[in-house]
Amino acid sequence: MADVVTVAIPVRDGGPLLDEVLAAARTQQVDAEVELLVCDSGSRDGSVATAKRHGAEVVEIAPASFSHGGTRNDLMRRAAGSHVAFLTQDATPADERWLARLLAGFERADDVALTLGPYRPRRDAPPSVRRELSEWFAAMAPNGGPATVRLENAERPVARSLIPQARMFFSDANGCIARSAWEEVPFRDVAYAEDRLLAAELLAAGYAKVYVPDAAVVHSHRYPPVQHLRRCFDEWRALHEISGYVEPLSFVALFDAVREDGVSSLPHHATRTIGAYLGSRAPRLPRAVRQKLSLEGRA
Repeated sequence: MADVVTVAIPVRDGGPLLDEVLAAARTQQVDAEVELLVCDSGSRDGSVATAKRHGAEVVEIAPASFSHGGTRNDLMRRAAGSHVAFLTQDATPADERWLARLLAGFERADDVALTLGPYRPRRDAPPSVRRELSEWFAAMAPNGGPATVRLENAERPVARSLIPQARMFFSDANGCIARSAWEEVPFRDVAYAEDRLLAAELLAAGYAKVYVPDAAVVHSHRYPPVQHLRRCFDEWRALHEISGYVEPLSFVALFDAVREDGVSSLPHHATRTIGAYLGSRAPRLPRAVRQKLSLEGRA
């Protein structure tokens, strides 16, 4: 077991959920000293004070200095732990053993570089979101227990093209990284999907990752339709940028999803379908259209 483990969280205007996340991180029961490390990029809602009240070390940067990969590399460099568990400001560890379970995943083999756990929906999550989360994470552990992923030699040169697969998934909303592996393969400074690209490159380098089903966080979003479309545009645009993936347009799949979740789910599934379709074809769109569709305003 590590002597020190770091829980690292990038923050900007974390709101009430940040207090919940930090409280849950602080009460973890693990055989190691827990360091809380927060990088705040210009919060105006008291997030810095909230983090300090929970005993976190806080690094403050200008909003323009933030990037998903670069900021997490900076957190890795600053962390005291031999393992760094990443959360987001709205991903709350589900219980006090979350961190211990993530760390236990590294004990399965010497080549494990990454461990991750699932998301559980928040109470206000609609049925469509609940089903999507359940099915996505169930696909990572067909037998119900921890699942280790390694790439065959023939897969390693094409690891990026495998990124859309569930078995390749990694999330820095609920994932832990071995410092020794990160020193060899750090995050890329990409606009989005930095966590999935990190997993692909570590697996291509011969490392393994372990999915731990009982290391859950409570994490889901309830976006209005237009905001959901724009979020999906950003996500699938990133998948295309890092892996070349192009989302097929399937009205049959849309119909089946709505039939499964009810007519009230149509806005969710329709905006997901449109956002994914356009996002994975973003290079074909005019710059002004890309910027308008992006939730982050990225042209």
